[in-house]
Amino acid sequence: MHDADRDRDVRGDGGDIDVARILAETGFDPDDSVLTRRQAEVLALRERGIRQSTIADLLGTSRANVSSIESSARQNVKKARETIAFAEALTAPVQVGVEAGTDLYEVPKLVYDACDEAGVKVNYTAPDLMKIIADDAGDAVHGREVIESLLVGVTSTGDVRVRQSAAEES
Repeated sequence: MHDADRDRDVRGDGGDIDVARILAETGFDPDDSVLTRRQAEVLALRERGIRQSTIADLLGTSRANVSSIESSARQNVKKARETIAFAEALTAPVQVGVEAGTDLYEVPKLVYDACDEAGVKVNYTAPDLMKIIADDAGDAVHGREVIESLLVGVTSTGDVRVRQSAAEES
């Protein structure tokens, strides 16, 4: 996008929207972001309810291209979140491995015992902890059974992070 276009107001669904202002207010810096400026612009407009066809007109491109840019941007955001979750799990002072076949009802005790040993306070009751683990583990938990190995990390502030563990290779 040319510099002149960056400052242009967009007339779309819901009135004038200044994309450059939105990006500035939200602290977007393309040098520090996993998103390109174009991806950030498309996401900013889409999050404000602007149709892809309207965005395409503004950017002088096709709706299909805007769709592709949006899809790539959302994938980049997903990867960034995954990277953060990995880094948090890696640096968590409490890391509890939960083997496949474990009853989900046993996991809170494992986590509480490890936290007690490390001097970390968990912010959740046992039922809340089981729900977080089941929700965050996705298809690695079925009913009460852990069907794929998990790593449950607890941060120094007591927040819980759940990661599926890769199977160990022989």
